[in-house]
Amino acid sequence: MPAPASAVAAIATARPVLRLVIVGHVDHGKSTLVGRLLHETGSLPDGKVAAVEAMCKRRGMPFEWAFVTDAFQAERDQGVTIDVSHIRFRTPARDYLLLDAPGHREFLKNTVTGAASSDAALLLIDAAEGIREQSRRHGLLLSLLGIGQVVVAVNKMDLVGYDRARFARLEADYRDFLAGLGMMPAAVVPVAARSGANLARPSDEMPWYAGPTLLDALAALKPSPSPVELPLRFPVQDVYKFDERRIIAGRIESGALAVGDTVLFSPSNKTARVKSIEAWPAAAAPRVARAGESVGITLDEQLFVERGEVISHVETPPVETNVFRARIFWLGDHPLRIGSRYTLKLNTLAVSVEVQEIERVIDPADLATSKADVVERHGVAEIILRTRALLALDPFTDNPRTGRFVLVEDHLPVGGGVISMEGYPDQRELVTVRATNLTAVAHRVSQAVREARVGHRGGVLWFTGLSGAGKSTLAMEVEQRLFARGYNVYVLDGDNLRRGLNSNLGFSAEDRAENIRRVGEVAALFADAGFVCITAFISPYRSDRERARQAAPGKFHEIHINADLAVCEARDPKGLYRRARAGDIKEFTGISAPYEPPAAPELVVDTDRRGVEECAAQIVAYVERSFALERESNGRGSQ
Repeated sequence: MPAPASAVAAIATARPVLRLVIVGHVDHGKSTLVGRLLHETGSLPDGKVAAVEAMCKRRGMPFEWAFVTDAFQAERDQGVTIDVSHIRFRTPARDYLLLDAPGHREFLKNTVTGAASSDAALLLIDAAEGIREQSRRHGLLLSLLGIGQVVVAVNKMDLVGYDRARFARLEADYRDFLAGLGMMPAAVVPVAARSGANLARPSDEMPWYAGPTLLDALAALKPSPSPVELPLRFPVQDVYKFDERRIIAGRIESGALAVGDTVLFSPSNKTARVKSIEAWPAAAAPRVARAGESVGITLDEQLFVERGEVISHVETPPVETNVFRARIFWLGDHPLRIGSRYTLKLNTLAVSVEVQEIERVIDPADLATSKADVVERHGVAEIILRTRALLALDPFTDNPRTGRFVLVEDHLPVGGGVISMEGYPDQRELVTVRATNLTAVAHRVSQAVREARVGHRGGVLWFTGLSGAGKSTLAMEVEQRLFARGYNVYVLDGDNLRRGLNSNLGFSAEDRAENIRRVGEVAALFADAGFVCITAFISPYRSDRERARQAAPGKFHEIHINADLAVCEARDPKGLYRRARAGDIKEFTGISAPYEPPAAPELVVDTDRRGVEECAAQIVAYVERSFALERESNGRGSQ
């Protein structure tokens, strides 16, 4: 939903500003380029060039444009940039905020900081040294952070005699590399930053180049859409008590908010109307607040809300989930490992998170991917993260302001990344209770009486596993064997239920989750009635199976029908894998959608190594141990 008209009208027209991060391998000339750009645009303070000239003369060294911007003595002593410099300059068309990021590998944390909030990037390559590992790493980092606008400057052309063929080779190679990342540079410009060639005016030394100058290429870049145009996201920073008011304070990350708006708090799913907006200092309380402003609000009713909740409009809420995919850039001294726990910082929330899976590691040299159990320092990987409680978040592609996160270990940032919900459902609808005025009806037949009549406990045998693992085959075999032994037993099978109870559901991540929620509730009713209810569903998400467990507390038995993907695909009893590989079935578990195996199932049945007879016997033996009462009293002891 767009921002309210009242909020949009309140936005004053301002001169456009482009946030531009400059990256490149160490010594490829970023700081020199920045200093020269400031000079070419008349953005240096009076006397700055003379001061640098005097300093260089005292040190007995040639004039160095990099000293215009390098802020720290350590940088001058070592000849490297070690922090992100924020520098403003302007052209007739717009203002620029330059973020000169470090090029050295050891300072990539600073580069991430600078790039994360940028609209576009200027990436430098040394014409003499060529494309280095760090050149590729920076390109991958820009892709990771969702910065699609990139201008490439091939610098130090003077060192290669302004050679056209050298430039053409570097341009072609780096364009191919970026294409592998799904990126297309806005321009690739040959420059010599020290002399200013092709920065503001075409270079006489490179008459063969007919493209834009560097400043013309930058002028063609577009600032990111205003955050106010995105849905409202207002993370709660704190709650303050002033006189009789409870003021909920924070910074609006996107969208706009007006007095009278009905807002939703996630993940608690509480709603209220905005009674007032408080701002400091302000002569009068504003009626509207927008992205970028730090404000407080009061509500028309007193709600208990906590730091980390996200305020939105009811119509455009964030996703609620406890698991998500992420593409991450790892900066920790120790490798990231499966099962490791870190502190996730997301907006104003800090919460413990576990690495559930490392799906693939990406080699920045050639973008090749591989499976791995760890991600080493400076590595890039696609991983799955899980928390115990629900989070409110956005996929990065929907809202970059709330789709980025940082991982922290021992109070130090060790990784940063962007969020994807591909293959995972929004769990909001699964946990939202809409029915009201309900009164539970107590049964007159107790559980003990039911158990005494049938001679066994009721419960749920939840078969989970990949398609083709043998869930339905084993479910029907076990049902027959248990029935022969006198058990009240019934199978709920996926295909059967989708013809009736769940016939209105499709196969999106959300519909699949709702399918399992309904099955869990029905299975719990069967268990309560004294049946051994067997369910045969892929049920790929741990969160869905956990909800099914909660529906039947103390009666839920998770059984992993385990077989390798290769084995299941070779069996392919319904031809589904073949169709999925051909692209006819989208979001197919194990191929294009995730399967999360049980972390601690009550029983594991390996069907890739054992036959139906042996597997069924294993399950029946488990049922006899877990469900049977005194079998002799029911005449079943010898069966």
